[in-house]
Parts: sequence; C-alpha cells; structure tokens
Amino acid sequence: MAELISHRGPDDEGYVVFPERGPLCLAGDDTAVFDGMDSLPYRPTAHQRDWLGSEERSFVALGHRRLSIVDLSPLGHQPMSYMDRYWIVYNGEVYNYIELREQLQQDGYTFRSGTDTEVLLAAYDKWGVQLFDRCNGMWSLALYDRQTKKLLLARDRFGIKPLYYLVGEGGDSLAFASEIKAFAALPTWRREVGAQPAFDFLAWGLQDHSEETLFKGVYQIPPGHYAVVQLDTSGRLVEALEPKLKITKWYDLSSKIRSAPLEFKDAAQHLRELLLDAVRLRMRADVPLGSCLSGGLDSSSVVCLVRGLLDSIGNTQPQRTFSSCSEFSSIDERDYISEVTRGTNIQETHVFPTGEELFDRIDDLVWTQDEPFGSGSIFAQWSIFRAVHEQDVVVMLDGQGADEHLAGYHGFIGARLSGLLRKGSLSEFSAELQSVRALHGYGPNKFLQYFLANLMPSSIRPLGALGGMTQMRRDWIDVHALGAVDRDPMVALGARAKSIRELSLAQLSGANLQMLLHWEDRNSMAHSIEARVPFLDYRLVEFVLSLPDAFKLERGLTKRVLREAMRGLVPERILTRHDKKGFLTAEEYWMKGKQARQVSDRIDEAIKWSGGIIKPAMREVLSNVLAGKAPFSYHVWRVVCFGAWLKKFQIRL
Repeated sequence: MAELISHRGPDDEGYVVFPERGPLCLAGDDTAVFDGMDSLPYRPTAHQRDWLGSEERSFVALGHRRLSIVDLSPLGHQPMSYMDRYWIVYNGEVYNYIELREQLQQDGYTFRSGTDTEVLLAAYDKWGVQLFDRCNGMWSLALYDRQTKKLLLARDRFGIKPLYYLVGEGGDSLAFASEIKAFAALPTWRREVGAQPAFDFLAWGLQDHSEETLFKGVYQIPPGHYAVVQLDTSGRLVEALEPKLKITKWYDLSSKIRSAPLEFKDAAQHLRELLLDAVRLRMRADVPLGSCLSGGLDSSSVVCLVRGLLDSIGNTQPQRTFSSCSEFSSIDERDYISEVTRGTNIQETHVFPTGEELFDRIDDLVWTQDEPFGSGSIFAQWSIFRAVHEQDVVVMLDGQGADEHLAGYHGFIGARLSGLLRKGSLSEFSAELQSVRALHGYGPNKFLQYFLANLMPSSIRPLGALGGMTQMRRDWIDVHALGAVDRDPMVALGARAKSIRELSLAQLSGANLQMLLHWEDRNSMAHSIEARVPFLDYRLVEFVLSLPDAFKLERGLTKRVLREAMRGLVPERILTRHDKKGFLTAEEYWMKGKQARQVSDRIDEAIKWSGGIIKPAMREVLSNVLAGKAPFSYHVWRVVCFGAWLKKFQIRL
C-alpha cells in the first residue's frame, strides 16, 4: 500500500506492527539512515521483508511515506511514537506547532524533534480530540493509543488533506490511506463503480460531495470529522464494522459565525492582517518555497504578501512563481501575471500545456487523481507542479479557497439578487441589477438563469428553456444499467441559497471546494510537493463569513473587501479586474482541432468499457459539438475521462 503512494513521500519510509512482545518498527528500501540514534523509540530495527517472513502475528499495522518539510532529520520519521503509548501516521502540516509546543513545554512536556508531528502526539495526550480546535493547518491522521486500544482517524476542518477507508467483507478488517489507489494492494478489494457518485459525475460534474467515492465501498472521512475504532487486547476489532464508519463532527463552521459590527474599511484592514498572518504561518518550512500565480486577485495577493514578508526579514533571494499559460490569447493571462511580477525580485516560470500531451497522459492523470475529473484544467495544474518539482521547490502557496467565502464566483451574483428580492429590497435589487449589467454585460437570459437557479424548485427549473437555459440531454446515460437514481443534487449543494453567506457555507462544505482540494492534493503530491492554501486559514474563513454580504459583493463587484484589503500592495490593474477566468485550459480548441480524432476514439473506448452505461448516443452529442450544432460541453470530456478511469483501474461493472 505504501509503495503505491510513494510519490507522496520520497524522503523516508517506515512501518510499525504490534505483535505480543510490543511495537516493532520496520524499515523499507527508502528508509532514512539513523546513525547515532539507537535510543530513538521509533527507529526501525528490522526490515519489513524480515517481518513478513516471520511467524509472528500482528492485527495492527501502520505505514508511512515521508515528505520532509520541517526538521529534515530522521527524528521526523514516521510512524512516530510518544510516551511509549501513542503511535501516529500523519500527512499535512500544523502551522502553529511552535506556539503549541511552547504551551506544552510549560506544562512539562518534552520533545526530541523539531516536528509538528511530535507536537500533535503530546497535544493529544493533553487535550484528546479537543486538540484539533487548537490546530491551524491541514491534516489527515491515524493515531493508535496502545493503552486504550483505540484507533483514531481524523481530518482537518476543510478537508485539505484526504483520508479514505475500506471495510473488509464481513466487517472484520479496516484499511485506510491518503489515496484510493493504495487499496489496489489488497487482494480482497473488488474494484466496482459506485453507482450514484458515477451518475452525479457524468450528469452534473460533481465529485467529493458526500462520503461516497466513485469506487463502491470506498468512503472518505468528511472534512472536520473523526472516527474512533475500538480494538481488543490483541488488536482485533471488538465488533464487526459497517461499510461506513461511525463518524463524529468536531468542526461546525456555521456555529463559528459571529456578528462583525465593523465599518467596511476596518473589516478590510482586519482581513489584511489575518491574511498576512496566514501567509506568514504557511511560510514555515525548512525547504525551498514558491507560489502559484495565475494573474487573478487571489494568487496575486498571496504572491505580494510573500514578497513583503521576505523583504521584511531581509531575504534577497528571488521569489519563485509558477504559472500556466496558453497559446490562445483569449485564455492567456501573461499580461496580468507580468503586472504582478514587473519590477520585483521574482523569478517566473511559465508552462504551456498542450492538447497532445493531455491525451498522451490522460491514463496517468486518472491514476494520479484516483477518479475521473471534470476538465482539462487539472492537467494544467499537474503541469505546473511538474515544473515546480523540476526546479527543486518543495512547498507551494496557492490562492485556492478564496472564491468560496469571498464570493468570487459570478454565481454569487444570483444569490445576491435573489436574496434582495426575497427581502423585498426592490430599490436595492434594481440598483444591483443595473450595476451587474453595466459591469459584466449580462443580458436578460443570464439573469433568468440566476433566478431560476436560486428561486425555483429543481422540479420546475427545466422550464428555464424559455430563457435559453436548456438542460443537457442525458439519453446517453443508461441510468438503469448503472443502478443510480436520476436526480438533481444541486439544491442540496446551495443551488437555492437565499444569501451569499448561505451559498458560501454550501460551497465550503460541499462539492465545489472539495473537488478543487482533491485535484490540488493529487497533482501536487504526485510530484512530491506540499501545496498550502492561506485563504483557508480557519480564522480568516470564520471572519469573512461573519461580514455582511454587501462587504463581499455589491454593485456587481465581487470580493469587495479583499480588493480593499490589498489596496496599495497588489497592482491596481489586478484589483480592478472584473472577469473571472479561473484556471483555464483550451479543451474546446483542442477538441474541435488537432485532438478531434482522439476525442472520438476515446468516446468509442468509453462506450466499450462502460458495459452499456454510456450509450452510443454520446457519439451524436460529440458530432453536434464538433459540427457547431451544439455548444461545447464538458459532458463530452467527462465521458472521455470516465472511460479512461474504467480502463486504467480495471473497474468491474
């Protein structure tokens, strides 16, 4: 299992098993050298091959691959133990570990290493699961308490780091990992399609919106939750497990929202201070650091804050930025990128993803992502992290997560307008309507889309065809053969939000953010890169959600408070951008151009491998797109990717 995800940690390898004689730490071929550390309690004393050839038995085993970020010495080896009681395997980073360690030292705790991992173990001894409330960071972890025989599985507030599990047939075993592909090492795992998640992906482009995955029987611990599994004295399960573990919610974002009676200028100033501190904490690393830069407001804010912090400590090393660019001018943002980097001590790297390489690598990409993905932008991001790895940068800061709570997507305009209409604020509604038209050039059909999405029940929404809002035909999916229910899952994910705050809560906890974090984690870790997201510092998110909607979106201007907060730091041209391009790639150009034949071949392959789930009618959908009889549709890409996934993982239907 560990070898299948070795890309997540190329620097060290470790295992621990628990036979009757006590914990036994095992090495692998990539294990660090522990010269002069014979007394270290978690130092491997045998190779895992020797253990596998012995007659000893253990019912508990933990494995880890380390990406060394803080304290690069073997003292950071995992599985790590503390007090001869607690054992942990952990992926992520607790950025405020220095402050937590100082507090714990005052209470008598001692530390061998300079790692956040050891701080987590001591903090668990002192506070139990309440320690998570004190942690500022990202993590997925498994912690085994030898005294109570309890195994704890836990995940950070927003699900930045992944944690999957698979209960064995009959409920007599449990496997868990950071990536689903690790389960391919289990001889008993039956790789089958999860029917409803597959339908939601193909029809709606949704992923990671529930505990289920596209693999039947594989679940994920939800963000801000933990699970506890009780073992007996020998390490066996006390009772048979259900396919889904009993989980406990430890973080509830909605309960953290407080009234913030601040003037707009004061709110912007406080936001600037919070974001600056979030970036400062995420710059803690003993390895080279860089930043993603798209030319949009979010990534530009992070880059400019990093530059200021480096200057404040007299660091004259060039700041490293990495950007995805395009040969097609309509989606290329180099002009905005140079606006940020011009005249600064920044060393830029530009990558140019191509359609040829996308189709050459699609099978590898679905393996990297574990599941099919919704657009070629994932390939663009993958290309960036490849360039990062080639230049020996190990930690990257990114602007991910800002749009969801700062109302950056234009879909928030619909929530704003419908909220005003519901409150009966007709004059304000009219003013907002006119401003949006003037700023973004939206016509009546676009507004009708927003109203239908936010005001009407899903059962009525197809009537939106009157406004040009036709729903994509789905006669190319055999829902019966798939074993799914043809449903509209969007309402549960905020499609009828009554306010910007309500939509933000839905996007932060639902599919939108979770998909983005899934893709970023896999793309970065595939190249042994740790991606950090300052905009998801929980202090920042809770503060922004406590602000009035109008501070975030008013008169058609999105992210108002962030624009004000970054004034004087981020170039004015970036602050006044009104377009929302996102992380773009040229799928439509590629599909209608050089890669048209490959797309067609991939559609045929998907129909073949799907066992009837994808009907031949998808060929007609593609033909209409290529002939210009129908607009470009991501449904085509999703079918292409779904077929590649079925084939790569050898999925049973």
